[in-house]
Amino acid sequence: MRDTPSSMNTVDCDLLVIGSGAGGLSTAVTARKHGLDVVVVEKDSVFGGTTAFSGGVLWIPGNPVSRRANQKDSREAARAYLAAETGSAFDAAAVDAFLDNGPKMVDWFERETSVKFAPTLYPDYHPTQIGGVDVGRSILAAPFDIRELGKDVSRLRPPLSTITFIGMMFNSSNADLKHFFNVTKSVKSFFYVARRLASHLKELVLYRRGMHVTSGNALAARLAKSALDLGIPIWTASPALRLVIRGGAVAGAIVKRDGGEVEVRARHGVVLASGGFSHDIQRLRKAYPHVARGGEHFSPVPATNTGDGARLAEEAGGTVPLRYRDAAAWMPVSKVPMGGGRYVAFPHLLDRYKPGVIGVLRNGQRFTNESNSYHDVGADLIRACAGQQETAMWLICDHATISKYGLGYAKPAPLPLGPLLRKGYLNRGGSLAALAQECGIDAAALEQTVREYNAGAQYGEDRQFGRGITSFNRYLGDPDHKPNPCVAPIAQGPFYALKIVMGDLGTFDGIATNVEGAVLREDGSAIAGLYAVGNDRASIMGGNYPGAGITLGPIMTFGYITGRHIASLANAHAGSGAPQAVRREKAHAA
Repeated sequence: MRDTPSSMNTVDCDLLVIGSGAGGLSTAVTARKHGLDVVVVEKDSVFGGTTAFSGGVLWIPGNPVSRRANQKDSREAARAYLAAETGSAFDAAAVDAFLDNGPKMVDWFERETSVKFAPTLYPDYHPTQIGGVDVGRSILAAPFDIRELGKDVSRLRPPLSTITFIGMMFNSSNADLKHFFNVTKSVKSFFYVARRLASHLKELVLYRRGMHVTSGNALAARLAKSALDLGIPIWTASPALRLVIRGGAVAGAIVKRDGGEVEVRARHGVVLASGGFSHDIQRLRKAYPHVARGGEHFSPVPATNTGDGARLAEEAGGTVPLRYRDAAAWMPVSKVPMGGGRYVAFPHLLDRYKPGVIGVLRNGQRFTNESNSYHDVGADLIRACAGQQETAMWLICDHATISKYGLGYAKPAPLPLGPLLRKGYLNRGGSLAALAQECGIDAAALEQTVREYNAGAQYGEDRQFGRGITSFNRYLGDPDHKPNPCVAPIAQGPFYALKIVMGDLGTFDGIATNVEGAVLREDGSAIAGLYAVGNDRASIMGGNYPGAGITLGPIMTFGYITGRHIASLANAHAGSGAPQAVRREKAHAA
């Protein structure tokens, strides 16, 4: 890679990757390890993309991490599960490539890079579906000390602020959080939390942020460490403005950098990995039903995910079809007031599963099993509000429940609720009727809903929607609450309500590609030199959400596939893979 004097500064490389989340970095690391000279450019001032905000979970059937934990699975069962889950959107070639290469990807990254994983106990989200399992397909990025990033630690995207406690991250495992819920009831949990807090406070004093990161922040950091160790430059604050096309093939891009424009000449192509279009309002009006009818959408993903990859692909002749019933991975969120009219999204990953919490519409009625996955609840909410401009629900609970588990951004006792009540984040009423009036909910209907729910809840039953009947429902409930970890009456006031609106974790619809990631024209032909990975590429899940990690699992697997494919084409073009790789290593070192 070298600068060349010209009217515009130029930089030469083998492969240009646009975006620094798991899709972009997994492709870059794979290609570099297979001999290519790679440059990564990132629009934002920090690297890590949506991955850094995520739970860091990958859904990879047959993965070696789960096998080491003696968790059983079969390729046939996983394929049957995906066929049942995706229905008419089932893409046999892409699914087979994912199932064949996913375990290889995990093994390769653990062996060749700084990326490491741990097993989890997550069930599939629909474990009673044909081919579903109660444990074994989801793995988690291992915690990481980001001091290993050296001077680049300040460029790692911080975790989503609303899901940390004074900046301290929690692991995505249920066991980690249990200690924090039980801090006042268990000596073991008290000392566990005390150690975590002491370590974190020391890091805040020394570094002004936590150094021991978990979940998606750990995955993003591990991928970045792997890339930087290989000498891959990650240019932050460097958006790709337009592609360079020569002789009908994509040969690079014009990148804004340090106040000027640089032409990055990429001998073997460009990979789009800009994170999807969660903040492209024009595309959202076409893709998201609730936005199309004038409703609110408040996504917690990075604000820079504005559909740059989709725009660049279309300008080069590619297509971005809107084909899935659910165009994104839906996430119910609440809006946390931060002052000055600014709000931050809180993703509701845990509270909906706890006993004593239900969700109602403005009409005061329940509409779904609140202990289903965030995507399923979001999809049900969108459809329950069809024909209305507003797409919203309210989580309802009593004082004992909010004191024990918290609600959204509100933490359990002994932390106070007063500040969030005064800011209007929470509503409180001495009776259900008073609470309903505070929220603009139908009071008579809410009282009837709670009466009907309580009639079964006193026996641990949800007679309307069957909360707690699947292993996934129970996994995020309260295992100490009997007989049903997801069901308890809403009994004694004061009562609380929290308004929920729609958000997403990333887009499912995306750029049309072949299995290897080449961007396709409308006639199905591939655009030479242009590829897409991550949320820029259409999901193989067909607009469905079968399990924890079904975004990051395929994202890293297809990044691995695409990186290897581009490298194999480059080596074949050179006539000899090994000498080319050696030459590149020497040039890179120089």
